[in-house]
Amino acid sequence: MKNVDYKSLRLLDLIIKEQGFEKASAKLFITQSAVSQRVKQLENQVGSLLLTRTVPPKPTELGQKLLGLLYHVDLIEHDAFDNESGNHVVTIPISINADSLATWFLSAIKPILDDRAIRLDIKVDDESRTLDYLLKGEAVGAISMQPLPAVGGTCDYLGAMDYIFVSSPAFAEKYFSKGVTKETLLRAPVVSFNHSSDMHHIFLQEYFRLTPGSLNSHIVPSSEAYIQLVLQNSACCMIAEHQIKHELESGRMINLVPELVQQKQLYWHRYQPESGTLQRISQAIINNAKDYLTQSPVTA
Repeated sequence: MKNVDYKSLRLLDLIIKEQGFEKASAKLFITQSAVSQRVKQLENQVGSLLLTRTVPPKPTELGQKLLGLLYHVDLIEHDAFDNESGNHVVTIPISINADSLATWFLSAIKPILDDRAIRLDIKVDDESRTLDYLLKGEAVGAISMQPLPAVGGTCDYLGAMDYIFVSSPAFAEKYFSKGVTKETLLRAPVVSFNHSSDMHHIFLQEYFRLTPGSLNSHIVPSSEAYIQLVLQNSACCMIAEHQIKHELESGRMINLVPELVQQKQLYWHRYQPESGTLQRISQAIINNAKDYLTQSPVTA
C-alpha cells in the first residue's frame, strides 16, 4: 500500500465511534450502502480486512494500526493549520489509569485544553495495560507503570502514586479493634476497582500472606462509588492517598497501617517524532506531575 486514503480512514474511524454503519451513514447524509462500499474499496486497496462485521464493528489489528497513523496525521494537520484558522479541532486519544484521571491528570493538562482546539478521548484501564493501547494504535500517549519505552517510542518518569490502606473510623472499630492482622483481615470486607486491580492482592499478600481468593472483596468500578462504600462503613480499601486528602484531614477516613505505603511508579509513553501539540501535552504532563506525584527514585 503506497498511498494511504485518509478520507476513507476517517470514515472507518467514524463507523467505530458511531458503533455501526447505519449511524455513520446518517451522520454523513449518505446511504449505508455507500459507506459499506467505501470500506470495501479501502480493504481491497490494502488487501486485508480492516473492520469486523460484528455489532458493534471493531477494527482489525491492521485497521487499528492505520487508525493510529490517522491520529498522528491529524495532529500534524492540526499544528499546520492551527495558527492560521484557530478552529482546527483534533482528537487526542490517551490511555490512562483511573486513579491518575481521578486525581492529577486533568489539572496537569488544563493549560493545554485552555489554549488549544483539542478534543480528548480518554481510555481508562489498569496501569499495567494502558501501554497496550499505544502499541495497538488506539492512543497517541499512555500513562503506564511500564518503565521501558515501546520500539520507536520514548517515555519519561513522572513520579509515584502513594497508596494507603484505609477505612472509616466506625469500620476500623468494628473489624480492627484488635489491630490489622491476618485474622482480622479475613473478616473484613474490602473493595477493589475491578477484577484486574492487583493493588490489594500485592499489599495483602506481601505483608499479611493472604491469597486473593481468601478475601471478601466487592468490585466497584467507579471512583466516586468506591470512596462512598468506604465512607458508609461498608469496606476498607487500598487507595491513592492524594485522592482522599480531604477525607483524611477531616477524620472521615483513617490510615489503618501508616507504616505501610504501596507505590506505583508511572511513566508517560508516546512515539517519536512528536507533533508540536503532542510535545506540549507531554511537557504539561511531565512538568505538572511533579506537583502531584511523589518524586521517589526509580526502582527496577
